[in-house]
Amino acid sequence: MDMTLTAEEQAFRDDVRAWLKDGGLPGWLSDKVRGGKRLGKDDFVTWHQALNKRGWLAWHWPTEHGGAGWTAVQKHIFEEECVAAGAPRVVAFGVNMLGPVLIKYGSQEQKDFYLPRILNDEDWWAQGYSEPGSGSDLASLSTRAVRDGDHYIVNGQKTWTTLGHHANRMFCLVRTDPDAKAQEGISFLLIDMDTPGIEVRPIITLDGEHEVNEIFLTDVKVPVENRVGEENKGWTYAKYLLTYERTGIAGVSFSKQGLDHLKKVARAQKKNGKPLLDDPMFAARVAQVEIDLMAMEVFNLRTVAAAGEGKAPGAESSLLKIKGTVIRQEITDLLRRAVGPYAMPFVPEAFDDGYNEEPIGPDGAMMYARSYFNNRKLSIFGGSNEIQRNIVSKHMLQL
Repeated sequence: MDMTLTAEEQAFRDDVRAWLKDGGLPGWLSDKVRGGKRLGKDDFVTWHQALNKRGWLAWHWPTEHGGAGWTAVQKHIFEEECVAAGAPRVVAFGVNMLGPVLIKYGSQEQKDFYLPRILNDEDWWAQGYSEPGSGSDLASLSTRAVRDGDHYIVNGQKTWTTLGHHANRMFCLVRTDPDAKAQEGISFLLIDMDTPGIEVRPIITLDGEHEVNEIFLTDVKVPVENRVGEENKGWTYAKYLLTYERTGIAGVSFSKQGLDHLKKVARAQKKNGKPLLDDPMFAARVAQVEIDLMAMEVFNLRTVAAAGEGKAPGAESSLLKIKGTVIRQEITDLLRRAVGPYAMPFVPEAFDDGYNEEPIGPDGAMMYARSYFNNRKLSIFGGSNEIQRNIVSKHMLQL
């Protein structure tokens, strides 16, 4: 793949930069992201609405459904510029995960109803996949849905439901045929979170954050028309969705931004009177992660280009997920090591708006331990890296 930008692609980069700089990305929101402040639902909605107004929210959707119609290189450029400008992530559950599933497998009625609502932020979606006993082995899920006339009656529990406390809808995997083979008895349902019988309980993580939840479903009535595709074929749709999730987890642009920041910190920190980046051992680790990142960037572009031609990423998404998470974890580990004991203090209120105390150690150092521990989960969610290696072995090595 030719990595040299054409005149048209460079003009596109300039257009994105100008839009971000001239108010497309609110300055106060960029400041919160750069400062590591906590983001609330309103912050994410503000960014979603700005992108949708510009026609850049669903960049990977077909144009007939409101997509941008970009090439793989344009998508790559856009993500790079947004990260460099300090934009928050787009919450993936609706636009990046459910949207492609509905476009490919949903009924016309489902497309007509849900896709515009995703774009307009009328619906905030949660992902009802993981269960207390079914994480990486997702096919072992036990949440049951029993057909009762024009409805399914759903009973079970979902866990690690990211931002589920904000959601008004959830796409959910349920078992509709307990006697079939694990993958063959699952259906894909769209559930209104206001339905009686749904309880959302927070899971508070070690850093005091409320990001994930557990959701209990007790005799929840879901209309049959809210099933995506065929009954007992939900595993097919779930796998399709996961390929998009895993490709996104790779986070190439976030790693590139993180690597640039790592180099800046390592030049400022001293070891034996010299910049830490001059230390041969430390420099070797930085060089290795940069080499890995450059290789992954090219592979990511190839995968996105193939997806743009209608080829859903398969085992390639697993490779990107594995390598991308390893790289992101290595960068945060090196940042933590670069500031040494200054990464240890944890001041929860430092991540709230209005906190203006003097930083402890180098500016931003208090975020490094938080980022390090938070990024440990990257190799687990979306299907653990161990499971992804099994997928690669089966589908690419034909073992």
